[in-house]
Amino acid sequence: MFSLMRALTGFFTPRAAPGSGAQECSGTITVDEALKAEDARFKAQMSGDGAAMKKLFGDDLVYIHSSTVVDTKQSFIESITSGNVKYRSMHRGESTVRTYGGVAIVSGSAKFEVTVKGENRTLDLLYHAIWAKRIAGAQFISWQATKKA
Repeated sequence: MFSLMRALTGFFTPRAAPGSGAQECSGTITVDEALKAEDARFKAQMSGDGAAMKKLFGDDLVYIHSSTVVDTKQSFIESITSGNVKYRSMHRGESTVRTYGGVAIVSGSAKFEVTVKGENRTLDLLYHAIWAKRIAGAQFISWQATKKA
């Protein structure tokens, strides 16, 4: 009976999916850390700083654009450093930050001026950005944006 209970307990214990790339948090993230990291991310994206983005972005990043295109860390950085996407300006509007131990969720509005493959776009967005506190510091792990009506 003990072996059955142990087996069932292991079966029902939530785990990251194999190959999901999920990483552990290290410590507690603060509201200030999340907002400073978000500002650093905006700066890196606008300047096309691939090295800064590699440091700020978690290897498990899932970036869901308002267009529904989904990027990974590698594909998102490549789209910017290749020049296919240029963030000309990024302005965060009103936002709130909720922290849960090692995770911070930034929810708010933003206005981005972006050039995508030569086409200028203005994006008025509502978004969630998720940051995780890791050994390397705060890392950007998820983005979901929706265009305002």
